[in-house]
Amino acid sequence: MNVTNVDRTFRGQKGATVAALSDVSLSVAPGEFVSLIGPSGCGKSTLLRLIADLDTPTAGSIAVFGKTARQARIDQDYGIAFQQAGLLPWRTVTGNIELPLELHGVGKAARAARSRELVELVGLGDFRDHYPDQLSGGMQQRVAIARSIAEQPRLLLMDEPFGALDEMTREHMQLELVRITAETGAAVVFVTHSIPEAVFLSDRVVVMSPRPGRIRDIVDVRLGAASERGEDLRENAGFFAAVTRVREALHGADAPAVGVDLR
Repeated sequence: MNVTNVDRTFRGQKGATVAALSDVSLSVAPGEFVSLIGPSGCGKSTLLRLIADLDTPTAGSIAVFGKTARQARIDQDYGIAFQQAGLLPWRTVTGNIELPLELHGVGKAARAARSRELVELVGLGDFRDHYPDQLSGGMQQRVAIARSIAEQPRLLLMDEPFGALDEMTREHMQLELVRITAETGAAVVFVTHSIPEAVFLSDRVVVMSPRPGRIRDIVDVRLGAASERGEDLRENAGFFAAVTRVREALHGADAPAVGVDLR
């Protein structure tokens, strides 16, 4: 995926304009996990929406594995997961996972086979017939992730999917996401406000400046393959060093000491 010299300017009242993004360029390789981090209002979610073809750049271009963002959306080359799971309350876990397949004309038998596979992948085999209000927040997010990868996308776009979860559930979901992305091989662009979360999940962390959002720095995390990342990584010296590098890129010389979570 390639974002090249992208600007996004919004028109406000009385002709005023707001520059959300300015001259943003970013490449994401197949299978790579890249997090976007920066202060509120810096354009992280705007950039994600542009990649997803939910909005259009004012200037610049976006290519998703050689296609325009619009063609990639039409071809279902990406999946999306947001902070709220957005499950349909009248559908079971299986029904919610099957929804995108149903909307795109996949046959009943193929839908059932794919949903069985995904229910097991996200660890919800015993809850396949439950409804959303019978699930915890973390379980609902697992369903949302399963739904987002139902059509085997090459790219997964995630906008603070764990932001509403408690810390224990959030850390568990991070482990689950590492496992799922290792098994599916999808590239991921992940928006977060949490420095430790970005470091734990990512191959690279893209640090953005205050509005208008620009890429201030890109930190190579280099903590091993996703399949090698477990709970003990959070106590690793390399993990703390990467957290420090990201924090310094965000805050410069005034960065607080390691161990302070600035979510």
